[in-house]
Amino acid sequence: MESDFITCHIVKNKKNIVIVMDIYLKLEQDIAAVLKKLTEEHDFDLNLNEISIQVEAPKDSSHGDLSCNIAMMLSKKLKKNPREIAQLFKDECESLSDYQEVSIAGPGFLNFKLALSVWHQVVKDNLSEFPKLKLGQNRKINVEYVSANPTGPLHVGHVRGAVFGDALSNLLEKAGYFVTREYYVNDAGGQINVLAQSAYLRYLEALGEDIGEIPEGYYPGDYLISLGQSLANEFGETLKSMDEEKRIDILKGYSVLAMLDMIKLDLASLDIHHDIFFSEQTLAEGEFNKIAQMQGFLESEGHVYHGRLDPPKGKLPDDWEDREQLLFKAKKFGDDSDRALRKSNGDHTYFAADAAYAYDKFMRGYKDMIFVLGADHTGYVKRLNAVAKAVSGGQAEVDVKICQLVKLIKDGSPFKMSKRAGTMVYLSDIVEEVGTDAIRFMMLFRKNEAPLDFDMTKVLEQNRDNPVFYVQYAHARCASVFRNQLRDMPDLESNIDTLCAANLEILSHEVELALISSIAGYSKMLKSAAISHEPHRIAFYLFDLASNFHTLWSKGKEEPSLRFIHQDDEGATLARLALVKATQTILADGLKILGVHAPESMN
Repeated sequence: MESDFITCHIVKNKKNIVIVMDIYLKLEQDIAAVLKKLTEEHDFDLNLNEISIQVEAPKDSSHGDLSCNIAMMLSKKLKKNPREIAQLFKDECESLSDYQEVSIAGPGFLNFKLALSVWHQVVKDNLSEFPKLKLGQNRKINVEYVSANPTGPLHVGHVRGAVFGDALSNLLEKAGYFVTREYYVNDAGGQINVLAQSAYLRYLEALGEDIGEIPEGYYPGDYLISLGQSLANEFGETLKSMDEEKRIDILKGYSVLAMLDMIKLDLASLDIHHDIFFSEQTLAEGEFNKIAQMQGFLESEGHVYHGRLDPPKGKLPDDWEDREQLLFKAKKFGDDSDRALRKSNGDHTYFAADAAYAYDKFMRGYKDMIFVLGADHTGYVKRLNAVAKAVSGGQAEVDVKICQLVKLIKDGSPFKMSKRAGTMVYLSDIVEEVGTDAIRFMMLFRKNEAPLDFDMTKVLEQNRDNPVFYVQYAHARCASVFRNQLRDMPDLESNIDTLCAANLEILSHEVELALISSIAGYSKMLKSAAISHEPHRIAFYLFDLASNFHTLWSKGKEEPSLRFIHQDDEGATLARLALVKATQTILADGLKILGVHAPESMN
């Protein structure tokens, strides 16, 4: 019997409309329909709009394929025993053809075993590229990530945030959001003056002068040697005789652009490309600059006052002053303390720039903002949330994602780096040694809030302990099945239309159904990952999916009937090829979101 599932994700392709079944959502809707019927029949005092139905896969697969706790949720409202309520649902759901068995477990869990026809439909629905979800409904969202100071190439400390932000952007686009990828260029701080002075030394060196030791506090990296040579080629000796203020202005602009070009090349090596590079300097430019506009708005809303701040605990920030000053009522919006907007010399504080930047994003139409920051910016979470709420009149939703530190390991020992010394471990060094795919996958194979050990030796191993290899190898194995089919059964058509028409009744072994169940969970996982802004869930899911596929592959060596190609049985071959193609489709889609290649073959 064909499944009557109609709860789907729909995408149009050149030939037809692809419908992707969501078995979790379908059961939720079936239970909602039953609940409505029971409410009418038994005159239950319920507001159905307030009831959230949750369907999950049981931890113990022997309990069924799907499980729901609706009876326990309703027990208190209806003042009934949850098992009594569960029995009402069971009686109704047993009449639905998609459920082979409905049972009650424990205090009142409803467990469902799906009909084989449902699993077979899952396979057919995933033969073509998985469509975008409608979760975001094309809502605009701004994701700011990396935003490293433009004072040199990216190093290993920047990699995790870069990969996380990019994968999150891919995930949100897949979920149906209109995503803007943004990089905030800190080109207005004291570090840019240091960069200019460091570049000037390298410029003098390029002109043949002996500059001696690089002064403490300057940037000593060799990457500035080429910048100094470029300055010498561009300006000759004219910078030496130039007024210092003018010279510094030229050096700052020239150096920042050169560093940004270097940073963009580093990001491109990880296949990361931003839509906008936003200059901090522009926030204070012009008569009606963004900082002044932000301050004016906060004043008009009564969110600022003149007062004196208590000294913060621990090390004092560079811009803290013990005096009466203009303060933002940050505590009113959930921050730990109010924040100063102006220094005693009239310059704006770092916080004022952050506030103006959030204000500018909101004025550009972004009510949803994500900031991806490093572990040293944990203190920014509350202040960014507070200021975004204030400058948007409460309309903006902000999520600050903190990426914890990465410990680099090589040959079993920590590989250390010094932030300003010439022994820096650059992003380009890691890419050259282990490749983009290994970096991207492993940076996402742990939740962003947890510290990460990146073992540069293990990511090159070809075994199950290397997750990126394990997942990519599953995709490559899928592709090899079709190459083998062309070799052994060259006359057999195995295009999407043929596979979609295949009779899948033969797919009934427990290892096959375990693989199909994993495929069926992709949509639910994507939704939860997008809602929680956690792309690591995709990496975890892909590893489990690959594990199920490798298990089926190995089982086929033990049981010939489970092999993918049967030269004497075209029907069985097409059924197994359909399962392989569905697996390959989901593997490729998930890897694409992570920004990792899906290879057709591997050595």
